[in-house]
Amino acid sequence: MSGLRFTTNAYPREQRRDAWRFALQRVSIDLVDANPDVYGELVSFTSGQKIQFARISGTPQSIAIDFSQEGPCLWLALLLEGRMAAINGATRLEISEGDILYGGGGARTTLELSSDHRLLAVKVPHGLPALKSRTPLPTEISNLLNDTAMGRMLSGLLRSVADTIVDVSEDQMRPVELALPEFISATLLGSAPSKALGGAAGGRAAILERVFQSIEMRLSDPDLNIHQIASEHGISARYLQKLFETYGESFGQFLKLRRLERCRLDLGSPLHTQRSISEILFQWGFNDSASFSRAFRERYGMSPREYRKSPDLGDMRGEAPQRGRPANARDVKLEEQLEAARSTEAPVEPQPGSAEVRHHHLPVRPDTVHWGYFSRSLKPVIEVRSGDYVTVETLTHHANDDAERMIEGDPGAESVYRWTAEGKTIERRGAGPLDASALGRGPGEGFGVHICTGPIAIEGAKPGDVVEVRILDLHARPSRNPRFAGRAFGSNAAAYWGFHYNDLLTEPKPREVVTIFEVESDPGRAPCAHAVYNYRWTPQTDPSGVVHERIDYPGIPVDPETIVKNFEVLRDIEIPVRPHFGVIALAPAHAELVDSVPPANFGGNIDNWRLGAGASVFLPVAVAGGLLSLGDPHASQGDSELCGTAIECSMTAVIQVILHPAKTSKPYIRDLDYPMIETRDEWVILGFSHPDYLKELGSSAQTDVYKKSSIDLAMRDCFRKARRFLMTIRNLSEDEAISLLSVGVDFGISQVANGNWGVHAIIRKALFAG
Repeated sequence: MSGLRFTTNAYPREQRRDAWRFALQRVSIDLVDANPDVYGELVSFTSGQKIQFARISGTPQSIAIDFSQEGPCLWLALLLEGRMAAINGATRLEISEGDILYGGGGARTTLELSSDHRLLAVKVPHGLPALKSRTPLPTEISNLLNDTAMGRMLSGLLRSVADTIVDVSEDQMRPVELALPEFISATLLGSAPSKALGGAAGGRAAILERVFQSIEMRLSDPDLNIHQIASEHGISARYLQKLFETYGESFGQFLKLRRLERCRLDLGSPLHTQRSISEILFQWGFNDSASFSRAFRERYGMSPREYRKSPDLGDMRGEAPQRGRPANARDVKLEEQLEAARSTEAPVEPQPGSAEVRHHHLPVRPDTVHWGYFSRSLKPVIEVRSGDYVTVETLTHHANDDAERMIEGDPGAESVYRWTAEGKTIERRGAGPLDASALGRGPGEGFGVHICTGPIAIEGAKPGDVVEVRILDLHARPSRNPRFAGRAFGSNAAAYWGFHYNDLLTEPKPREVVTIFEVESDPGRAPCAHAVYNYRWTPQTDPSGVVHERIDYPGIPVDPETIVKNFEVLRDIEIPVRPHFGVIALAPAHAELVDSVPPANFGGNIDNWRLGAGASVFLPVAVAGGLLSLGDPHASQGDSELCGTAIECSMTAVIQVILHPAKTSKPYIRDLDYPMIETRDEWVILGFSHPDYLKELGSSAQTDVYKKSSIDLAMRDCFRKARRFLMTIRNLSEDEAISLLSVGVDFGISQVANGNWGVHAIIRKALFAG
């Protein structure tokens, strides 16, 4: 489920109207008229069945609903509060609170909102099973009154969605996805001619509605057949086939078309660019790639690969095409993929005002990542403008803990991790000496371990500004090995740098233990992780001939023949999945090569699980362009990251980058000189043992920071920042701030694994009821 949250309060007054116009365009709504300092708030999400919900709040304005470019669909607008008039051609309707306005996708309708208002706009594809064979889409707008029985029921359902839209999860929305098309179908059928009902009292239509739902929920079953569905609904297969023939289709044809459509949607989604075509077709119930390709070409006029690579899919895709490297490693050689990715340009999205807002795709490959360090001298791999969106692929530096599951068959991961006796694709892995003269472990010595995608330059960013990185979506990167196709994995290493290492009870002591997890996201249940197996680290000889007694160098390939896998581990335990970035950083100004492990005021290895989808992180700019890097993706982590790592799992994210100039109107961003996280409900203030260790500790900072960390120092820094935050944002006195910090704010340990230990303060927005 993808979503969007937006408020004009994030923008200076003179930019609000243009920003609001662009936000509405993202949900296919046009801003017709509004004051320059218009207030608007938009919360939207699109469900798995492509039903789009958008809750809109604002001051008086006029907007236009126009889904004519998005294929056959029905739209509804529930007025929650305020006054509204709807105009479509010569038709004008006055809408009261609780009433539902609806129309077909081609009916451009202007909504005059003459007061402060709240409304919920819903777009429902006409191809959903409950609507597919129903009455035609309405050609004019209509008003479903709240004083009718059906109106009250449908209004109640939509109002509950509007009230919970910020909190709802994909699992919680699934019943609404099923119920809403049924409500709409019943509403339309209530005034349909008897012929459209398919028989007396709509009996046959009712049966088909249930059949359609059964098929939709079981599309991924390659053995699904008409006999199973007929038996499930207590009818004969012959009768069911006749019902389908009534609507001009066979059971088999309907099933194939639904599977093709689900495949098409995945092939066009930026969040599935890393998945192969084979993975997608197998997921939706096809079991033969050749017949799938033929059927796809017959249906859409091009092959699946041509569809994925097409620069102009028009209305067929229903969204801006996302172009990047080919996703199917079995079809295209690695070298061809890398060259194709290098020559690909990002698609352009609509623009707010005069500034063109774009969507970039940043894949992982040797020339788009840096391993184990930050630097103000790194050349940007792309440049973005404030407001631009970026789909970012990131790799975990622990993928070689189980290369079979996390690297093999994945062209991006293979290209980054490639290491033979002749050399590595990426030589420098850390901020140490390239000649390995310090410890002899390899170039960079592992003084810094994280694979970071970037850096990304932000146009116009200069010291004193603040960059906001909004994480809109974050998903695990599935395995590309055919043996594990479609499944995602991560690694947790209880390593020598962990807090536990010198405090073990059982033998052998000391020891390092790696646990491999599967990250599961099955439909109908909350995402979770299960342990697959664990093993004790044994000395590993790398391809260069160096023996590693410990996990002391990033990317060491683990030879499965040298370890003993224990599959009896963490049985019957489910770990909730909380995908987030461990590392989000801007380039620091104080040193040339900076170890990626200790976090500081520039961000870096923050390791706070709240930095996931729906959150923003604010980072102070230290060098021109900012130079944003992202990495260290985690599937889950507890506060403290006690054993040294989380569930380290490669991820793909969609982010938006916002530049806040030094004189921003937001009081809690102005003069910000430390990283801060903001979620829907909380501000998260981050403190460190040494907040600016590169400056505080002098020339030996990158060595001494590991020796001088303590929770006391981190707590002191976090307290000072939180006190300053409360005195700034709420204009509290120091005494008021201290009292509130003690009675209403939770302090916690972010991590004790990264050299520069971290403490965070959770300031709940609900404290400020006014």
